[in-house]
Amino acid sequence: MNISLNGRVAIITGASRGIGLAVAHRIHEAGGSVMLTSRKADNLAEALASFSSNLDRVATATGHVGRSEDAQHVIDATMERFGRVDILINNAATNPYFGPLLEIDDTRLQKTFEINQASIIYHCRAAYNAWMKEHGGVILNVASIGGLGPEPGIGWYNVTKAAVIHITKQLAYELAPAIRVNAVAPGLVRTELARGLWENGESEISAHIPLRRLGEPDDIATICLTLVSDASSWMTGQTVVVDGGTINQPTGGVG
Repeated sequence: MNISLNGRVAIITGASRGIGLAVAHRIHEAGGSVMLTSRKADNLAEALASFSSNLDRVATATGHVGRSEDAQHVIDATMERFGRVDILINNAATNPYFGPLLEIDDTRLQKTFEINQASIIYHCRAAYNAWMKEHGGVILNVASIGGLGPEPGIGWYNVTKAAVIHITKQLAYELAPAIRVNAVAPGLVRTELARGLWENGESEISAHIPLRRLGEPDDIATICLTLVSDASSWMTGQTVVVDGGTINQPTGGVG
């Protein structure tokens, strides 16, 4: 399938590395223009350097995704540079806490909420008011299979990702038919964000994944490209799981 995004403009949050940067490359290769946004200018400079051609279709804007004023700055910068916002990919996330849900401190609780959950509303609202309200568009939220059920250690992160899945459904309902809203729920992907989950046990973890390996950023990026393109034009409010078969594992219970 030949996907073309010629003439379209995409904003990707958390785009300086990992899944976000991989998605930016896929969209750029499909002919789209991309605005990379992240908190640190140095990281964005490195991300920008990874593009070797058609640099007129790549730009960067710094911003803290958990602040509404920074989200507005990113949208404004995109409108100034490219004149439109056709695609918004809410990819940025954090997980600063590992432990029981009731032992999380207020600071890390709030930080995780702001970056993983509130940031989606901030960026969607700004993009909607600047362009999508009048012209339509596509929103894609990066959730996680952790948002589909409980597991030890990363409970609060998973709660915020469960919220991302419901935000996706709610926005799809409210913004149809002009704006499509979907989500992708990755399994364990080899990224810096997830390094603490896989670095010291990759072989053991992979043995319990039906496809016998961790995900790579490109595994997710390819699906994201499809979801923001016309190939998914009759799809909204859905969360697509990309996890190597992880959640289809037997539970071990007696039927």
